[in-house]
Amino acid sequence: MSGVSLLDLHFQDVPGVIAAYVFDTGDGLALVDTGPGSTLGALEAGLDSLGASLRDVRHVLLTHVHLDHAGAAGTVLSRVPRARAYVHERGAAHLARPERLLASAAQIYGDQMERLWGEFLPVDPDRLKVLSGGEHWRAGDLELRALYTPGHAVHHLAYVAGDDVFVGDVGGIRLSERQTPRAPTPPPDIDLEAWRASVQTLRGLDARTLHLAHFGAYPQSAAHWDGLLATLDTDAGRVKAGLDAGHSPERLAAEFTEQLLEDLAAEDPGLPDRYEFACPPWMSVQGLARYWTRRAARSGAEAQGRGE
Repeated sequence: MSGVSLLDLHFQDVPGVIAAYVFDTGDGLALVDTGPGSTLGALEAGLDSLGASLRDVRHVLLTHVHLDHAGAAGTVLSRVPRARAYVHERGAAHLARPERLLASAAQIYGDQMERLWGEFLPVDPDRLKVLSGGEHWRAGDLELRALYTPGHAVHHLAYVAGDDVFVGDVGGIRLSERQTPRAPTPPPDIDLEAWRASVQTLRGLDARTLHLAHFGAYPQSAAHWDGLLATLDTDAGRVKAGLDAGHSPERLAAEFTEQLLEDLAAEDPGLPDRYEFACPPWMSVQGLARYWTRRAARSGAEAQGRGE
């Protein structure tokens, strides 16, 4: 195997929705995100198509611990005793003790948890390399670097390997070259200021290729990051306008969805259905509404503290 290979995990049998990435370090394979437990078979099939298997994996680089990115991590490590996982320090506890993470997800997905996400096994803390961001280390022949990139999640990391940057979700969702990147903004950790700062960190890298979890590889370019910031502002502004107008959650979600899908259809008629499956707009509304509500509460508390 040479270079970086994309593994399409065919989430719910739909191609082009969730990707994992794999590359050879000279000391076994590095796997960037595992996907959920429900797509483990597709992960194994993708490795097999490259003449490899889970047994060859030594380094599991997790961008964050959301189920669509790290759900299969415990299962992979249980099958590969020599592998270890890399994760941000604020996500490590959720891998070792996933009960709170799973309970939170169950509030959203209910009885669809098993069908959507499959098995989520805890990870032995001794198998974790806990990172804070900024670390450099060698894996075989390669120098790897972890960057702290919050905004989508407070424990989000991006990884740099040579000319390749694995950006998880902070690089946005981009399902075709014609689509302007769009930020996935589910609750609970959305932080627009932190996201913008993470974009500044990533766009300044001397790298050639961005690898997005949703979905594919794109050139490192100002156009990618400018587009992401523009749509982030657009989407956040639409949710704030609805909140300021006193719209109900149902109306807010419906209007946001209509506007978003119109934007996407103007870029590529095939995008709306794929995007709605990859990132349900109502979840993005929930995350942005939580962000604006918490920001307003902080502003109110600060004003009260100043005696205004």
